[in-house]
Amino acid sequence: MAVDDASVPRVLVAGRCSVDVYPQQVGVHLEDVQTFSKFLGGSATNVAVACARYRPGVMSLTGVGDDPFGRFVVQELERCGVDASHVVVNPAFNTPVTFCEVFPPDNFPLYFYREPSTPDLQLSPDDLPAELDRFDLIWLTASGLSVEPSRETHRHLARAKGESTIVFDLDYRERFWDDELTASAHIGAMLEHADVAIGNLEECRIAVGESDPERAADALLDRGVDIAIVKQGPVGTLGKSRTERTFVPATCIDVVCGLGAGDAFGGAVCHGLLSGWDLTRMIQFASAAGAIVASKLETSLAMPTLEQVEDMLAAHPEVAAATESSRR
Repeated sequence: MAVDDASVPRVLVAGRCSVDVYPQQVGVHLEDVQTFSKFLGGSATNVAVACARYRPGVMSLTGVGDDPFGRFVVQELERCGVDASHVVVNPAFNTPVTFCEVFPPDNFPLYFYREPSTPDLQLSPDDLPAELDRFDLIWLTASGLSVEPSRETHRHLARAKGESTIVFDLDYRERFWDDELTASAHIGAMLEHADVAIGNLEECRIAVGESDPERAADALLDRGVDIAIVKQGPVGTLGKSRTERTFVPATCIDVVCGLGAGDAFGGAVCHGLLSGWDLTRMIQFASAAGAIVASKLETSLAMPTLEQVEDMLAAHPEVAAATESSRR
């Protein structure tokens, strides 16, 4: 029987998952919220869903508890077209839950319930899929380096990548780490295995000690990555390679909840890399995808399709007009 190549996973997204519990009342602290909605969440899991909106063959590597929320995560991944065959069920820990408060346009406090540990941080090298070199792209996150055995699992993925493109999300969450020095050491060491690094200014400071966008991008390139992407929130995004430099201003929209925007951006970057786009096209597309999700409350369910992103780009020609792009 012939194998359907479209069904064979070519993208592996490794990292945390959660059930996101978001208030239905905006501008209200959690103690005063009356009703909530639950969504599939976790940065890496959202990226997997975002990438699967554009192309088949995306696999999620994460862990869940043997509980109703774990079953919800698996069901939602499958419903969103993500291969969940390597979601590990760990009965020793609960599926993590994340609450947030929603204060647009730029204040969205997160409250993580991940103690004493979570199944995604207990992933070991034995949980990895076979033949890692079959993947065209592998997405890794800095939060996965915060503790063992997840740290060694991420290192194993990076070392065994073969010809895969490694995209490293700098994804720094202070509460996941003992201290900044430890985070900087482990995140910095992973850069030598990465082909693409993506982070905001604070995450770049932790990774390479620079929070100026230009210096941060150059420092990431100096550490060995081929493409450095520095996100600057409502200002825009800087991208640099050894041959290109581009700055794409943010798409102006009415922000409802900005929490999933970066994950939408990441999934779109994956699609751009696999499509062979130039840096400017890729970041413009990713920025528009992030804007779409920022205009909605939910995260994974809001991840846009190709047509929706193209419509957003067409509706905001001022972004392309203001984009700065040059060969280096």
